[in-house]
Amino acid sequence: MQGTNTPQHSTGEVAGSAGSVPGDLRPEHPPQTPVTALAELIGARVQWVADTAATAPAAGAAPVSVTGVELRAQSIEPGDLFAALPGARAHGAEFAASALERGAVAVLTDPAGLAALEALAPATALPVLVHPDPRSVLGEVSATVYGRPADRLQVIGITGTSGKTTTAYLIEAGLTASGRRAGLVGTIETRIEGRRVPSALTTPEAPQLHALFAVMLERGLDTVVMEVSSHALALGRVDGTDFAIGAFTNLSQDHLDFHDGLDDYFAAKSRLFARDSTVRARRAVVCVDDEWGSRMAEIASAEAPPTTVSTTTGGADWTASDVVSAEDGSQQFLAHGPTGSLPVALRLPGHYNVANALLALATLATAGVDPERAAAGIGSVDVPGRVQRVDRGQDFLAVVDYAHKPAALEAVIATLRGQSAGRLAVVVGAGGDRDQGKRPMMGEVSARGADLVIITDDNPRTEDPAAIRTAVREGALGVPEAARAEVREFAERAEAIADAVRWAGPGDVVLVAGKGHEIGQEINGVKHPFDDREVLAAAIDAVGRSEEGQVR
Repeated sequence: MQGTNTPQHSTGEVAGSAGSVPGDLRPEHPPQTPVTALAELIGARVQWVADTAATAPAAGAAPVSVTGVELRAQSIEPGDLFAALPGARAHGAEFAASALERGAVAVLTDPAGLAALEALAPATALPVLVHPDPRSVLGEVSATVYGRPADRLQVIGITGTSGKTTTAYLIEAGLTASGRRAGLVGTIETRIEGRRVPSALTTPEAPQLHALFAVMLERGLDTVVMEVSSHALALGRVDGTDFAIGAFTNLSQDHLDFHDGLDDYFAAKSRLFARDSTVRARRAVVCVDDEWGSRMAEIASAEAPPTTVSTTTGGADWTASDVVSAEDGSQQFLAHGPTGSLPVALRLPGHYNVANALLALATLATAGVDPERAAAGIGSVDVPGRVQRVDRGQDFLAVVDYAHKPAALEAVIATLRGQSAGRLAVVVGAGGDRDQGKRPMMGEVSARGADLVIITDDNPRTEDPAAIRTAVREGALGVPEAARAEVREFAERAEAIADAVRWAGPGDVVLVAGKGHEIGQEINGVKHPFDDREVLAAAIDAVGRSEEGQVR
């Protein structure tokens, strides 16, 4: 997943405990969990490792206990269990010396990791939990070490390709409007009752996730809504989490650099709903607007009938009608549910956001929230980097959106087309070290829907930016000339944005797509400061200054 940052307008930060890296949180009063109890829980054997001069504790001695768990040596705190997992490039056991120096009192690893630890020969006898696949049990270990906090929270998980972030924000707002004390875990940020904590992944690794749940529980929260990525489900990051409700938005091409095709991608998502899954949610809410949603509803029904949501068919439990869009992009519609109909106001434009809002409303009702209170909360939400307007007094519409998948880009282009009679320019690129198959698709979607396509760099990461741009350009030029937008290319993203602004006339639309809320651009492993919203605003201001101080 792309690294993410935090929007600047949030309402404050929650500090982590001493010694943690930014964004990490630990409970103030964690339980003490004996290593022997953890070994019994996961079926591991305890092997004592030490220098020949050291010995294992005598029989009857107090067992070693842990108060935290961490898989990053640089984030270890005194009393932690260090999870030394095998990786693609290195084994975590190679960093055990650093973990021990920082205060780790035990290690979870595999036989290869044990061999590395034996070579290390620590001066003090070290208990090592040896398991053939330590990653597969890390979630259960993390949940246990922090006292299984998710069992005492109502955890709502949202999965799908597009709409997870927006739906999570809508649900959080509905929970707050109903008087719940809510937390949010997602792509843009983690929030504890509206106060933000930066997120590095859509879904944190299991140790950070369960520590976060414990912090939320300590602070009196009762409900958590979280985005659940396919990576998190496939890699076990949410293992040990008791999901009260699972919600599904939709599925389209993404992450095929990680998954072996769409069916494998779907299978990872289905772990939140499948009967044989250890993280299956107890109740399911599924949008059935696409064929993947219908398939997911069938999977979820193996345990209990899911609540279904649809904006395109009348056969679902929750449907929408009478959608009315205003010139500013806000919308109103009627939501029809099991207990009747109610009006819903939505600040966000686009048919897909009606689907997101309807899914949020159905999920909130499933969570026990009064639909009218839920609707009041939903009507107050703006989502950073999602169809976010940049207004500097100009006479054209300027929008930044996170759309970095073909289906999401096509949807936002259609939305902007529907609310403007003017021309449309799209600034677009594609991320490096990610699914290469979607790059020409991004170009094709843009060239079919826009009047001007400006291809530029997104986050090239370790790849050659020119090669990425070429793939996007090939997709754009593959559109027949009669149906194709004008295509331009600029390597520098700021120059691409400026060119779109200079092109725009009264009533036109400029869409800067792909990075949304992000405030950095990653090139050759270095993240440089870059915020599309700030760069777009500066470009608009520059055009105004060039016209003798008058914004046209």
